[in-house]
Order: sequence, then structure tokens, then C-alpha cells
Amino acid sequence: MAGTLYIVATPIGNLKDISLRAVEALRSCEAIACEDTRHSLILLNAYEIKKPLISLHKFNEKAAAQEIVGRVKAGQNIAYISDAGMPCISDPGLELVRTALEEGISYTVIPGPSAFLNALVLSGFDSSRFLFLGFLPQKKSERQRLLENVRDLPFTLIFYCPPHDIDKDIESIYSVLGERRFAAVKEITKIHERVIFGKLSEGISEEIRGEYVLICEGAGEVESPLNALTIEEHIEHYIKLGRSKMEAIKLVAKERSLPKNEVYKYTLQDREKE
Repeated sequence: MAGTLYIVATPIGNLKDISLRAVEALRSCEAIACEDTRHSLILLNAYEIKKPLISLHKFNEKAAAQEIVGRVKAGQNIAYISDAGMPCISDPGLELVRTALEEGISYTVIPGPSAFLNALVLSGFDSSRFLFLGFLPQKKSERQRLLENVRDLPFTLIFYCPPHDIDKDIESIYSVLGERRFAAVKEITKIHERVIFGKLSEGISEEIRGEYVLICEGAGEVESPLNALTIEEHIEHYIKLGRSKMEAIKLVAKERSLPKNEVYKYTLQDREKE
């Protein structure tokens, strides 16, 4: 008789946030698959859970998923936990779930903490409709395309930002979305949990430490101050942020509800010719 695969959410900071059902599943299964076995041992040791561990991370997910599903088909109950929070949400696990579906084994999800939901509630921003975007792409063109696709959506936007990228991420978001309020949340559920409020144009002035969840207002919730600039200054603003002249013209035309050919007349090149 086949076993069951458990996808288990784990604490994002405070180890006491694990559910009773999660502890029960981890204690009863034959083995536990982990994103990082060293990291998971901190949680497992805290609850005196001693089981054989299987490594499943983004670099071996396909092969490890086949091994785990094979064990479940052979009758074992296996749990999978990522380093923190809900597996598959900006964490490995999706390939494992898809393999379980393809092979027709029994599987279930044991719910628990997720950093972006905690951050959204802590921010006080509109939570009736929101869009979780996870980590922004590293490639500039892909990052810009993604942000342009969500620029006009009236939903609260949620991003994950590692410390070495958050300044660049905020600058990228500002260059496409324009001025908006944000809340940067860090150390969620820990002693030094903090919410930093600000404007995208100003970024974060304090020392950057730890990973952040960035909550950003949706379109139409704030008035962009860029429209107070002259059209020439507005265009130059985006060019200084690395946009091409035509990209800057398109953005200015969109923000000012003007035809692109009308904005084009105000480019520095055309003004110099006059």
C-alpha cells in the first residue's frame, strides 16, 4: 500500500509558529526531505524529531522528486519542508508536487506561515486585492518587462528582496511605477521585527540587513509628483534612470495622458534643433 507525501509549512522566524499538525506529520513520517538539511535540523532538534533526511533543493529537485515519489509509492510517508515558510512559494517544491501529480500518489499540504502574508498585514496596505511577485528577475530587460505588465494594476504589489538587491529593486520599481508609498518589512516574527515606511523615490536610508518583504501601493492610489515637472524634465528623469529616449517618451506620455508624438516634440534632441 502506497504512503502519503506531506508538503509542510514551517516557521519563518519564531520556531513556536509551527502547527501541531505539522509536528505530528514530521514525527510520524519515515523520512523528511529538506531544502537544506543543516538548516532544517535547527527546527527538528527543537522539537526532538529524529528522522532520516533527504536533500531536495533547486539544483537537484527533479532527481530528488523522483526518489521521494518512489519511496511514497513503496509505502513510506514522506514530508517535505523548505528552509522557512511554505514550500513552492519562492522556494523549491513545485517539481515535487508536479511529480506527485504525474505519478498519481497521495499528497497533501499542511498549512502554516508565509512571509508575504505576514508582511501585507503588518503594512496596513490594501489587502482586499494584492499581487505577489516574489523575487524580481536579475536580468534588467526581464525585470522591466515584468514591472511594466503590473504598472497599471490597482492591486497592492508584494516583492521579496534580498539585502544585496533591495536598493536596485526599489530603483527599478520606481523607474517604472513612479512615485508610490512602500512598506519594507524585515525580521518577521522575530524579536526585532520592523516595518519601514517610505516613498520609492527616497528608498531605504538605514543600513540594509537581512531579507525584506516590500509592499508597494497599487496604481491610482497616489498622485505622482513627476507630472509637476516640465515635460523636458520628466523625460530627462527617466533617461537618467537608464531608459532609452523612446522608452522615456512612452512612459511620460502614459503618465500625462498625452500622445507619444506630442511628447516627442519635447525631447532634448528636438529642442536643440529649434
